[in-house]
Amino acid sequence: MNRRTMLLAASALAGLPRNPFGAGSAQAQAAQGDPIRPLVLLTRPQAAAPAAYQAAELIAQEWRKLGLQIELRPLPNQQMSQVVWYERQRWDATMWQMVGRPERGDPDEMVYNLLHSANIATGYNFVGYNNPAYDRLAEAQRSEMDQARRQALVREVQEVVNQDQPYAFLVHPVNLQAFNKQVFVESSAVNQAGLGIRNFWNWISLQPAGAQRDIIVNSTEPVKATNPFYVSGAPDSWVTDLVWDRLMRVGPDGLPQPWAAEKVDQPDPLTIICTLRDGMAFHNGDPVTAEDVVFSFEAPGVGNESPMYRPFVQNIASVVATDAKTVRFTLKRPDAAFRIAVLAKLNIVQKKTWAPVLADYQNRPENLESYVEERPIGSGPYRFVRSRVNEEVVLEANPNHWAKPKADRWIMRIITNTEATLGAFRRGEINVLADYFGDPDLVKDMARQLPRMIAVREEVDIGFQFVGMNLRRPPFSDAAFRRALSAAVNREMMAGAAWNGQAVPSNSMVSPALAAWHDEGIAGRVPGGNLAGAQRLLREAGYRVVNGRLHYPAGVRETTTPYQ
Repeated sequence: MNRRTMLLAASALAGLPRNPFGAGSAQAQAAQGDPIRPLVLLTRPQAAAPAAYQAAELIAQEWRKLGLQIELRPLPNQQMSQVVWYERQRWDATMWQMVGRPERGDPDEMVYNLLHSANIATGYNFVGYNNPAYDRLAEAQRSEMDQARRQALVREVQEVVNQDQPYAFLVHPVNLQAFNKQVFVESSAVNQAGLGIRNFWNWISLQPAGAQRDIIVNSTEPVKATNPFYVSGAPDSWVTDLVWDRLMRVGPDGLPQPWAAEKVDQPDPLTIICTLRDGMAFHNGDPVTAEDVVFSFEAPGVGNESPMYRPFVQNIASVVATDAKTVRFTLKRPDAAFRIAVLAKLNIVQKKTWAPVLADYQNRPENLESYVEERPIGSGPYRFVRSRVNEEVVLEANPNHWAKPKADRWIMRIITNTEATLGAFRRGEINVLADYFGDPDLVKDMARQLPRMIAVREEVDIGFQFVGMNLRRPPFSDAAFRRALSAAVNREMMAGAAWNGQAVPSNSMVSPALAAWHDEGIAGRVPGGNLAGAQRLLREAGYRVVNGRLHYPAGVRETTTPYQ
């Protein structure tokens, strides 16, 4: 019996007694609140995300053993994003992921932007988590310049989240990626900690080995927006990384390094001075100026026009051009993550293009995220050629860039089916397998069959897979209920069965890929920790099962409209 079969068998044996909360008598029934309404768990379709879909099935199976009625509802990615992100009062729970990005190599984005209450209305805190004690810790780690003290604060933050369980963290995927070493010189591939070969440095460094000079990658989901003030998903970020420059970049070693700024100085804790490179130009030929840089950092703070980026500029007291190639940032308070979380994250845009657009959108009900450039213009190492919805995005190397890519073009093909993706890789229709969520053994078997063609790379992701529970909607507003639901999730089984062993169990937003920040023992400290523990937590909080159905504690009425 293999590991996966054993784990599934163990799950099947962990059945729930008919009435685990001892609430079978008429007296006990009368003491209970209303039955909890049927709950809907949103997920991407199985063909697009087989591991996450199977994980959702396993979760629904365990939650039903608690006396809950769970409907699993697959939605296409764009529809799911629309509901979860923009209709925040509507849904109950959703499968979701935070993907690894270079700037997430510092824990600040996960710690502050993901769960600070300032970001509930329109930002990353879409589950509506609001804990003043957490907010204070998240703010404190931002300002703490002593590395050891900041590490202690980040670990304390992880324990607060462990107790509140606003998410049921599931796994940190082990990214399985591959490329065609007949097309590219194998030694030219660049690996980045927490990301693997799906990274900016690889896209500018891959050296063609012959006549095929295009990098052709796959994506399991379409690009929703090519907008420097809005990143709505993983493939969007791959494109914006390449089209727009940033003052700094997170290097392959995970540390920030100068990029569009040839030099970054910090004469005191509140002052950062960036000296721009000579000769930078936008793709339309116009020079990149210090005023463009100033506008790029001011615009996200105007109103609520760029809610995703607004949190990153709120600590900037002022940003000014002191001369033609020098920009000075003055901070409101010391910021330990500023170089990675701000200078290496915000895109440099052209002021003459975007200033009138920003002014126009201040008079519209929509925000700047909805603006679509006819032909996006940045100053990055690749420039935009075309985009076909649900088909492909094509970029070409910028011949005037100081870090001109070795390849001629970077092409992203949208292939939502994992079997079709593998077929395209084998046939050479894509030459970098960058976004794969299927059975890892299929890729490894292909590499063994074609050893001269396929090189495989593996890397624990900075990001994570999780269930987001909508704290605006009872019963998810009750931390005891959330703790119980999280306790019922068998993460070891999920990593083995749903992700075929290609993942590590998670109970934190800080990945083990970030060893300096990750609380190594937190995966084993989920309150309750198993199905029996989940039942105990519910019982202690006053929940009871009546005739197989979980009820609220005594006196609590069901007032929430079911998800439609």
